[in-house]
Amino acid sequence: MADRIEQVWGTRTPYSRDTVWPRRVDLQLARGLEESDVDSWVQSACVLCSNGCACDIAVKDGRMVGVRGRADDLVNHGRMGPKGLYGSWQWNGEDRLTRPLIRRDGELVESDWDTAMDLIVRRSKKLLADTGPLSHGFYTSGQLFLEEYYTLGVIGKAGLGTPHMDGNTRLCTATAAAAMKESFGSDGQPGTYADIDHCEALFLFGHNMAETQTVLWSRVLDRLAGPEPPVVVAVDPRETKVAMAATGSGGVHLAPLPGTNQALMNGLLRELIVNKRIDEDYVAAHTIGFDDLEATVEPYTPRHVAEVCGIEPAALVRAAEIFGTTRHVLSTVLQGFYQSHQATAASCQVNNLHLLRGMIGRPGCGVLQMNGQPTAQNTRECGADGDLPGFRNWENPEHIRQLAELWNVDPMTIPHWSPPTHAMQIWRYAEQGSIRFLWISATNPAVSMPELPRIREILGKEDLFVVVQDGFRTETAEFADVVLPAAFWGEKQGTFTNVNRTVHLSDKAVEPPGEARADLDIFLDYARRMDFRDRDGDPLIPWRTPEEAFRAWQECSRGRLCDYSGLSYEKLRGGSGIQWPCDKDHPDGTERLYTDGVFSTDPDVCEDFGHDLLTGGTVSPERYRAQRPEGRAFLKAAEYTSPPEEPDERYPFVCTTGRTVYHFHTRTKTGRAPKLRRAAPEPWAELSAADAADLGVTDGALVRVESVRGAVEVTARIGRVRPGVVFLPFHYGYWDVGEGGHTRAANEVTLTEWDPVSKQPLFKLSAVRVTKVGD
Repeated sequence: MADRIEQVWGTRTPYSRDTVWPRRVDLQLARGLEESDVDSWVQSACVLCSNGCACDIAVKDGRMVGVRGRADDLVNHGRMGPKGLYGSWQWNGEDRLTRPLIRRDGELVESDWDTAMDLIVRRSKKLLADTGPLSHGFYTSGQLFLEEYYTLGVIGKAGLGTPHMDGNTRLCTATAAAAMKESFGSDGQPGTYADIDHCEALFLFGHNMAETQTVLWSRVLDRLAGPEPPVVVAVDPRETKVAMAATGSGGVHLAPLPGTNQALMNGLLRELIVNKRIDEDYVAAHTIGFDDLEATVEPYTPRHVAEVCGIEPAALVRAAEIFGTTRHVLSTVLQGFYQSHQATAASCQVNNLHLLRGMIGRPGCGVLQMNGQPTAQNTRECGADGDLPGFRNWENPEHIRQLAELWNVDPMTIPHWSPPTHAMQIWRYAEQGSIRFLWISATNPAVSMPELPRIREILGKEDLFVVVQDGFRTETAEFADVVLPAAFWGEKQGTFTNVNRTVHLSDKAVEPPGEARADLDIFLDYARRMDFRDRDGDPLIPWRTPEEAFRAWQECSRGRLCDYSGLSYEKLRGGSGIQWPCDKDHPDGTERLYTDGVFSTDPDVCEDFGHDLLTGGTVSPERYRAQRPEGRAFLKAAEYTSPPEEPDERYPFVCTTGRTVYHFHTRTKTGRAPKLRRAAPEPWAELSAADAADLGVTDGALVRVESVRGAVEVTARIGRVRPGVVFLPFHYGYWDVGEGGHTRAANEVTLTEWDPVSKQPLFKLSAVRVTKVGD
């Protein structure tokens, strides 16, 4: 196998349109081992990006020693990316947390589970007695298992009765869910990865697939290398590998100024409409809102859009022509839209493009509102992000009744008097003092949240009791009152679901180190010690194993769009993962949603009644019903507005943050994997050649990137970003650099602002200045 640090996407296996992507099995074993040396192979799927590549874990002498892609799986056909190959188990060194830690005299010291859990439960019960459930907040992840999220969701909603639950999925995929709710009535990807096999054009909106989902990009590269390659259109302010593929395929690279996506999208829609490149019959039969959309986009001529976005008018026209004249178009969307200004509005316009052309639910015609984490879909499905489990609507009394009956609790226990509390508001409540108990699981907000000086101040508040549940002593753990050592991937059992709704089973391969426990066991222990009961006096949470928790979730999902009732651990073993919905009518899963043009917008079915895309104001149930959606999708429109922070004389650049191919999130795993660490050891600032020349900065020079909130000092890289824009990778924190101040994490400079609908932070809009510090 090729060195996948140098050859990130591996060797090409070209194939043509409407044929099956060839298999290619990738394998990585510890030095000196052969496949014949392995004691056992344990089924799993990779958790180091959102793609969800099925794999087997190699075990020898009770240790994980390698991974191998699963050839029969519909997601990856045997392939794995660099992070999966070189970061899946290599992080498991001597610095794992193996015992609970508690704070004594200002220091974290080792303790035991009974002592640690007793501290947590005593504080929890006292706050419940003194101030009630609104004193409790839970901030979780996109990297736990479905069974753990569902258990946490039941604890929060039916045990405690707090609406203050969310995950770091708010930072990466909240807009994906919001855009699908607004357009289609529910979360849930309409398309599937297999649409790459059938498309004739591929549009990537703010999605650097080449670095964020390397195996999915390998699939695209293999199509591009084969007969009948698709035309690619990339929307990104940087000249990424995706952008290069766009120009190389005869497509277009659109590089709008950060914060102007909505103007760009309105321009694309206008071009389709004025040139009559829409499916009028489909629009009339399956959508609502065309007249308003047409009126809203009318002012966005190519010249006007060019002035706002800083692009060439001809590029916009050409991109719209490709979309409007190609028979099979697949679109993907990610952080370049989700973490920018008017995130939900712009992402909805991608849905609108497909609805106008009737390109939903057919091979090669779909939308993938992508995720950024491997189990983010489960956070959203199971209610750990504040939404109700099973894509239920918090404003629908029948949906509340269903959950109350399922859990056997009083409906009034389940918080539904106002929208669920999003992560940015949870942190504000903690800052203001109304949340005084914050449980953080499997995430590292002291590096990943915006405006880190503020986050450190909140975490350090004397009146905030902080529980951190993790496998490493992260930057966030340093602020905790109690640290609980958690088992990682390969050390526990559970299921998880990727972007295109494929459910995989991950079996336990090895024992966790020391006294570390599975997250499910930790949550169950808390529920038992809190003595949560149902209306009959029985334990609220009766399950004790992952498989029992999965069966409970199946009942919760039964009859909903995300129906798991036809799945089982046995069915998920061997062969491929399976796409939900999977029920008695679809026993083998469902490849695409909305094939019949009937969407989840019926008022009795929908997950949300919608919002004003500009203000975030909610649509009342009465107003929603008055629109009589009757299974039709919404063509939601919004005009472009200026971003909340723009460059000025003092801070003349726009700073955007993002990922590098060799690391995941805050590097707690990939930064401990030797090959990945060597490949990208330090952060950097990317500048255009013109801006670098004006600043007197050469490649490798030390520069200071500074906003009104904070600054970083990193080396410069020249050439891949448009003028006026600075790029910083967000992965790098401080756990591996010792003392030296906070001058490394990109989120030192980012701002505390969020999208009005999805509540996702605007990581890509900070006004900064750049100064040369040294050569």
